[in-house]
Amino acid sequence: MVSLAVPVILAEIGWTTMGLVDTLMVGPLGPAAIGAVGLGSIVFLSVGIFGMGLLLGLDTLVAQSFGAGRMDRCQHWLRQGVYLALIGSLPLSLLSFGVGATLPHWGLNADVLVLASPYLNVVTLSVLPLLFYTTFRRYLQAVNLVRPITFALLTANLVNVAVNWVLIYGKLGFPALGATGAAWATVLSRIYMAAVLGVAVRESQRTRGPAERISRRLDPDAMRKLLSLGGPAALQILLEMGVFAAVSALAGRLAPAALAAHQIALNLWSFVFMVPLGLNAAGAVRVGQAVGRRDREGVWRSGWAALALAAGFTASSAVIFFVAARPLIGAFSHDATVLAIGPSLLAIAGVCLVFDGTQGVSTGILRGLGETRIPMFANFAGHWLIGLPLGYAACFWWGWGVQGLWLGLAAGLTAVGSVLLATWYRRARKALPPEAGLPSVRA
Repeated sequence: MVSLAVPVILAEIGWTTMGLVDTLMVGPLGPAAIGAVGLGSIVFLSVGIFGMGLLLGLDTLVAQSFGAGRMDRCQHWLRQGVYLALIGSLPLSLLSFGVGATLPHWGLNADVLVLASPYLNVVTLSVLPLLFYTTFRRYLQAVNLVRPITFALLTANLVNVAVNWVLIYGKLGFPALGATGAAWATVLSRIYMAAVLGVAVRESQRTRGPAERISRRLDPDAMRKLLSLGGPAALQILLEMGVFAAVSALAGRLAPAALAAHQIALNLWSFVFMVPLGLNAAGAVRVGQAVGRRDREGVWRSGWAALALAAGFTASSAVIFFVAARPLIGAFSHDATVLAIGPSLLAIAGVCLVFDGTQGVSTGILRGLGETRIPMFANFAGHWLIGLPLGYAACFWWGWGVQGLWLGLAAGLTAVGSVLLATWYRRARKALPPEAGLPSVRA
């Protein structure tokens, strides 16, 4: 578990570091810029991550095929994932542009709105490379090739920093684009990541390809299988990201400093969550491979190992949030109001970090078993029926401000984590899923 998880976790940290760097580099432009970049990012991800979720079926299908020793099937699923990325990119891009057109009707602070709209329109151009990156990544980690993923994410951060520096502040003869410059840096970084992993996939196929040629055609049956697994997973992620986007939109109705504090604390929370998210991916792969080998004990050990590692890390991170909250917030902003609000948000995050890590890892190990529907329903009930209504009431009815919104998030995550942990315990004790049927795929 650890040998696979560590490179994947480093990759996830590299992913979220890009968001932290964007926030740090627009910080000198003021709270409105910090809030606009954060709001635009999470609104885009609420759309883009749905497409990424559709491709999560590759975790199950490629890992189980690899566990069964079927590299021909692994490469077949990769090709179908590429087709799905191509098909899904256009409607998702149009949807993101459409959401951007509605921002003026969200009741946002005017200083935030004027920066968030152009940021979202530019970052939407990264949908296709983001989906290609996701496809290549799911394939590579499912066949235990994770170093290229780590390399791509870490070096993409260098690309992001360099382009941010040039375009945000107008260096080397380029115009100063401010927050919109950060959006262009994100687009170019995602193109770079997709290209690096595309090369890695090509090289892996030259050395590990199947003896028999596989079909290059779009396979409707395979596409239905991908969507039957990825569809619920995509909805689950959409529901989870959507509630964070909704909370950010609601925070956007408050003063810019409150939105900035929300965004800084959310970035720090997201940074910590990258470890459970990496364990999510590693757990999905290890459980899926054990299913392919028909290894019941391997399924049980892999799932609980991922959960235990996540619990230990999130508990330690919660302590850091409690004792070092003000210095952490102060690294991003020296605004007095931001410094007054931010530490209380980190304290709320610290209370529910273990539950957040549990729900994140449980989603992955259940996906390794082929179970993606229960996480979808759990996220809907926990976040949208419990967390968001409670947070709205606490913020706007009871007068608790942005802290009230975060208390709602904490309540939703606690409910989801509890339900998914119980689901894993019940499902892992049962017999392995029946053979999925892995016939050869030939041209």
